[in-house]
Amino acid sequence: MNLLELESEVLNLPEDERAKLAAQLLGSLPAVLADADDGSAEATRRLTEMKSDESVRRTWDEIQSEIGR
Repeated sequence: MNLLELESEVLNLPEDERAKLAAQLLGSLPAVLADADDGSAEATRRLTEMKSDESVRRTWDEIQSEIGR
Protein backbone atom coordinates (compact mmCIF):
# COMPACT_ATOMS: atom_id res chain seq x y z
CA MET A 1 0.00 0.00 0.00
CA ASN A 2 1.43 3.40 -0.93
CA LEU A 3 1.03 6.65 0.99
CA LEU A 4 -1.88 7.90 -1.15
CA GLU A 5 -3.82 4.66 -0.60
CA LEU A 6 -3.07 4.72 3.11
CA GLU A 7 -4.23 8.32 3.40
CA SER A 8 -7.47 7.47 1.63
CA GLU A 9 -8.11 4.60 4.03
CA VAL A 10 -7.27 6.64 7.11
CA LEU A 11 -9.57 9.50 6.07
CA ASN A 12 -12.46 7.02 6.08
CA LEU A 13 -11.92 6.23 9.77
CA PRO A 14 -14.25 7.79 12.35
CA GLU A 15 -13.03 11.12 13.75
CA ASP A 16 -12.02 9.71 17.14
CA GLU A 17 -9.89 7.00 15.53
CA ARG A 18 -8.25 9.53 13.18
CA ALA A 19 -7.45 11.75 16.18
CA LYS A 20 -5.94 8.83 18.08
CA LEU A 21 -3.83 7.84 15.07
CA ALA A 22 -2.70 11.43 14.53
CA ALA A 23 -1.64 11.70 18.18
CA GLN A 24 0.28 8.43 17.94
CA LEU A 25 2.04 9.53 14.75
CA LEU A 26 2.95 12.94 16.18
CA GLY A 27 4.17 11.30 19.36
CA SER A 28 6.49 9.10 17.34
CA LEU A 29 8.32 12.12 15.85
CA PRO A 30 11.28 13.88 17.46
CA ALA A 31 10.50 17.17 19.25
CA VAL A 32 12.52 19.16 16.70
CA LEU A 33 12.26 17.94 13.15
CA ALA A 34 14.68 20.04 11.15
CA ASP A 35 16.13 22.89 13.20
CA ALA A 36 19.83 22.22 13.48
CA ASP A 37 19.98 24.95 16.14
CA ASP A 38 16.76 24.05 18.00
CA GLY A 39 15.08 27.16 16.58
CA SER A 40 17.59 29.60 18.05
CA ALA A 41 18.17 31.39 14.75
CA GLU A 42 14.44 31.95 14.25
CA ALA A 43 14.00 33.16 17.83
CA THR A 44 16.93 35.56 17.40
CA ARG A 45 15.49 36.82 14.10
CA ARG A 46 12.09 37.48 15.70
CA LEU A 47 13.63 39.21 18.71
CA THR A 48 15.69 41.45 16.44
CA GLU A 49 12.56 42.27 14.43
CA MET A 50 10.60 43.14 17.59
CA LYS A 51 13.38 45.39 18.87
CA SER A 52 13.72 47.23 15.55
CA ASP A 53 10.01 47.61 14.71
CA GLU A 54 7.63 48.37 17.56
CA SER A 55 4.63 47.90 15.26
CA VAL A 56 5.10 44.11 15.34
CA ARG A 57 4.83 43.96 19.14
CA ARG A 58 1.61 42.75 20.78
CA THR A 59 0.58 42.45 24.40
CA TRP A 60 -0.47 39.13 25.90
CA ASP A 61 -4.06 40.44 26.02
CA GLU A 62 -3.91 41.21 22.28
CA ILE A 63 -2.60 37.74 21.51
CA GLN A 64 -5.31 36.08 23.61
CA SER A 65 -7.94 38.20 21.86
CA GLU A 66 -6.60 37.20 18.45
CA ILE A 67 -6.90 33.50 19.28
CA GLY A 68 -10.36 33.95 20.75
CA ARG A 69 -9.67 33.52 24.44
